[in-house]
Amino acid sequence: MSSSSFTSFYETWFEQLHNLVHQLSTCPRPPTTPDHHHHLLHVVQKVMSHYDEYYRVKALAAERDALAVFVAPWATTLERSLHWIAGWRPTTAFHLVYSESSIHFEAHIVDILRGFSTGDLGDLSPSQFRRVSELQCETVKEENAISEELSEWQEGASELMGACTNLDMKMGRLVTVLKKADNLRLRTVRKVVELLTPQQAVEFLIAAAELQFGVRGWGMNQDRQRGNV
Repeated sequence: MSSSSFTSFYETWFEQLHNLVHQLSTCPRPPTTPDHHHHLLHVVQKVMSHYDEYYRVKALAAERDALAVFVAPWATTLERSLHWIAGWRPTTAFHLVYSESSIHFEAHIVDILRGFSTGDLGDLSPSQFRRVSELQCETVKEENAISEELSEWQEGASELMGACTNLDMKMGRLVTVLKKADNLRLRTVRKVVELLTPQQAVEFLIAAAELQFGVRGWGMNQDRQRGNV
């Protein structure tokens, strides 16, 4: 798959993400019946399958042209400035959990102080906070390890100029780094979703997508003003 083909795929995928977020937003919260609960699980799984598809197709594009994927021509200038190895930094997920938890907590602080359970991200249990913290530490270690692999690849850039026979091997190493980064991104979201209740997972996925929509929208406006699009 060429970079132009992936760009077309991404535009369609991004539009479908908007539709899925609308489905998330219209889910009954909190779920009051078994049917509501199953519906939340079903929509969450649809969103996760959508992310699976994105990274599957992106991996194919990377195998064809790793450098094109690395520079991410489908992204805005702002998005690329925020990238960590051709995508969002995995630990962003944890910052999002903490910020959304704080927002929901403040919105329902009176109910919480009265002992009422809200069931949302502002009502995370101590065990959930502990697991989020553990996952964050694990993810930071993996991020650092992958960053080190990329640094090693970049340090060998001078070899690319004088050893064309090794070019395929070096590009293969870059593909490996890209795939590891994307795998960590996807695994991080999956693990966060798994430790949340269905209602909390819906709220987390909505917040994550809205952040993505906001950054992309702002980036597109900035690029238009600069005449980049």
